[in-house]
Amino acid sequence: MARVSLRGSSPLTQDKLTPALAHVRQQVQSELNRWLRKEDGPVSEAMLYSVEGGKCLRGFLVLEGAKVNGVSAPLATPAAAAVECIHAYSLVHDDMPCMDDDDTRRGRPTVHRAWDEGTALLVGDALQALAFELVAHGDLPAEVRLALSASLARASGVRGMVGGQAMDIAAESAEAPLTLEQITALQRGKTGALIEWSAMAGASMAGADPEPLRRYGQALGLAFQIADDVLDVEGDAAAMGKAVGKDSDRGKATFVSLLGLDGAKSRAESFVTEACDALSVYDEKAECLRQTARFVISRRN
Repeated sequence: MARVSLRGSSPLTQDKLTPALAHVRQQVQSELNRWLRKEDGPVSEAMLYSVEGGKCLRGFLVLEGAKVNGVSAPLATPAAAAVECIHAYSLVHDDMPCMDDDDTRRGRPTVHRAWDEGTALLVGDALQALAFELVAHGDLPAEVRLALSASLARASGVRGMVGGQAMDIAAESAEAPLTLEQITALQRGKTGALIEWSAMAGASMAGADPEPLRRYGQALGLAFQIADDVLDVEGDAAAMGKAVGKDSDRGKATFVSLLGLDGAKSRAESFVTEACDALSVYDEKAECLRQTARFVISRRN
């Protein structure tokens, strides 16, 4: 299978990044285990099920952004767990029959298939609520927790992820396919808003200027989505743990349909360059974030 790569670079391979992501996944899971127990009932059990097996990229960005700003992992972990809860809730709801109607996610039955639609709906609702509870009960100063909660709400809602999802749904019944400008705006919300928030969270915790990490996260989010569009064409369903080729089957406009495969890959590379350039203020401290940007367009799932 062809892989998207950054020309002239030495991208962080999936084999090298996997242990780092796994460590963050373990930290996030430990945090969630403090709040959720399977024995509390099917909703709690399904909530834990829904957050297992992902890349934990957003939580990873929270912890790395905190690290370059001098914030310790224990202080940043609740926010990392919070954004993973928001991401998991969005996937649970997206997979339901009223949305994308998917049967598999991360190589396992989706929540509404493993349980039922009612449970899946409640799982998404409860994960969203838990995210804000996690931020509220962290050990950061009260004003920082308030700012993180407010910005996470914006990134998750109609000005961010939900707004982008609504644009995506509306596009399916539109008379004309979306333009490149419209697709970019849609994906800055649907996929990019949470990635941007994750990148900026560490600066917010430290009271530092969030602009460099905001620009990094915005570019990274678009690169990530383009890589997803490429994988929907070139990816392997078994490796990805979900169906592929659904965008073309539905006739949806994507970066690939508008730019072609080579054009989309080139655009992803330009966004990675933009993301890395935004980190110049951090010098070598941000090398892991730069490598993460390069990994995003070389991943296989």
